[in-house]
Amino acid sequence: MIRSDGYVDHPRYDRRRSRRRIVVSTLVALAATAGIGYWAYKALAGDDADDPQVTAATGQLDTFLTAWASGDAQRAGRLTDTPENATSLIKSVMTNLDPSRTEITAGTGKRKAEGEVEIPFTVRMTLSGAGEYTYHSKAQLIRKSDDWTVEFHTPLIHPDMVPGQTLALKSRERAEILDRNGDELQSASLAGAVDPKTGKGVSGLQARYDKQLTGGGGAARSVVVVERESGRVVKRLTGSGKDAGKAVRTTIDPKVQEAAAAALDGVKKNAALVAVDPSTGDILAAANMPSGMNRALEGRYPPGSTFKVVTSAALLKQGMRPSDKADCPKFAYVDGQRFENQDQFVLPAGSTFKDAFAHSCNTFFVGARGKLSDSALHDTAEAFGIGGTWDAGTATYDGSVPVADGDNDKAASTIGQARTQASPLVMASIAATVKEGAFKQPVLVPDAVKKRYEAPARLEPGVVGSLRDMMRATVTDGAGWALKNLPGEPHAKTGTAEFGNDSPPRTHAWMIGYQGDRELAWSVLLEDGGSGGSDAGPIAAKFLKNLG
Repeated sequence: MIRSDGYVDHPRYDRRRSRRRIVVSTLVALAATAGIGYWAYKALAGDDADDPQVTAATGQLDTFLTAWASGDAQRAGRLTDTPENATSLIKSVMTNLDPSRTEITAGTGKRKAEGEVEIPFTVRMTLSGAGEYTYHSKAQLIRKSDDWTVEFHTPLIHPDMVPGQTLALKSRERAEILDRNGDELQSASLAGAVDPKTGKGVSGLQARYDKQLTGGGGAARSVVVVERESGRVVKRLTGSGKDAGKAVRTTIDPKVQEAAAAALDGVKKNAALVAVDPSTGDILAAANMPSGMNRALEGRYPPGSTFKVVTSAALLKQGMRPSDKADCPKFAYVDGQRFENQDQFVLPAGSTFKDAFAHSCNTFFVGARGKLSDSALHDTAEAFGIGGTWDAGTATYDGSVPVADGDNDKAASTIGQARTQASPLVMASIAATVKEGAFKQPVLVPDAVKKRYEAPARLEPGVVGSLRDMMRATVTDGAGWALKNLPGEPHAKTGTAEFGNDSPPRTHAWMIGYQGDRELAWSVLLEDGGSGGSDAGPIAAKFLKNLG
């Protein structure tokens, strides 16, 4: 056996095999070592195995096949009667197929005439994306003077080729990933990537729906015969090529997606922007900066003060009204732990619950924790779909709001810290739930969804109305000032979420919101980005301006 590493394996006699994989030039030595008699050897090798001409020709073929298997096309070519042609074709085949492993096994030769020997051989290759590929051919060797030469012709390299052709790998024709309009999705960071070498989807929707896009299982690439000049496929040697891939349709709105991507253009931090349709749950845009990790749908972060939408819903459910008095001191203490507002601001006397929400007063919400049971935030979050398993047709992180395990844990949870976790998609869905009045599970690939998650609880109409009023006040009078002069009555909530162990702590910047005059809710996340109002807010404003 002749391998790509240049070594020749010694053959072994196996009585169970009907076809002997023998390199004839080594057979005599093996027979002598094993003590096999002359007639037993004849039975093993065939009538011509001990012919001196066959032995000599096989040795020359061994050298040729070794050079070919190792990729030394020039050396292999020199052993043929037309070196230039042989070198060119062998180089073309080995370059196009780029095998990771090549083994070529010579069979038993036969003398055709004086000075002419025919020897069959088998080529086995391991090809990226195509797997194991094996085929059989045969070589004619002729004797000139005392030397043996491989008679070169194109079918020697592969019996299905004729002059002017070569072998190549062809990736399966992949169907397209489509936007909601039926056009090819232009967002690579959402669609995912295809390995150019194997032809398989390796991330995102390309990986999740690889079988559907390629038309079935099996190898991602086929071995084909092509015309050397034009590259036109003449014949497919592996794979049926019969099953056409089926397109994957998404809910992405190209206009909204383009606006989201443009809003993140130039952002130096890791960032994400998600937009959903509140009436249907359709994901209209999911942009990431930089591309790669789909943090928009799968990221896990403390939501910070954007979670005060859920906390406020819990407080409203307990009977609080937006007009109720709300103290907002510089600090709040819980069992020795100090909570403070961003930049340690305070609100003047006479401020209300709505004011505390609009300006994002942490100390008010921490102080209001006594009105809530240990499970209140967890239970209220269920009305926003948090805690369930979403079937969106793509991988998503669906949030987590554990039941509080102590006073400090509950205090931190009221402002979206402690163990509370969410993705940008979850936070966009929270805004969408306020807009719609009920949770509609986000969906990206509708045809793949078997059952949408339904929230086990609903928000009362009075709670929804108050949340809408408070989110609008965030824009007109509070931390959402970046959206104040935009048309469409934007509603919002800002968030500045602490993370890590640095002192002072580092923060993620958030803004969530919805448009009052259209079916659009969104979420902006800026990792390690500073303040929700001053850093995430302008990105949200740019997004809405891009939409026109």
